[in-house]
Amino acid sequence: MTHIIAEPCIGTKDTACVEVCPVDCIHPRKDEEKFDPEKMLYIDPETCIDCGLCVDECPVTAIFPEDELPDKWQEYTQLNADWYKENG
Repeated sequence: MTHIIAEPCIGTKDTACVEVCPVDCIHPRKDEEKFDPEKMLYIDPETCIDCGLCVDECPVTAIFPEDELPDKWQEYTQLNADWYKENG
């Protein structure tokens, strides 16, 4: 299973989650050129090890285990995966 970053991240892009990720699966990072134009961060579903460290670090409660993602944000599962297909 993976974790999903959802709507509350839009416009926030707090990178505390990036700092605690042991497998570097949250992007774009502040030092990447895609950081500024992106409106949110994304989790790579192929790399995420489901450790959950990022969940507690998110100041806007934008990260959820895939099976706990609120129904209103279900499209973010595909948005996260698509970002890595296009930018990975």
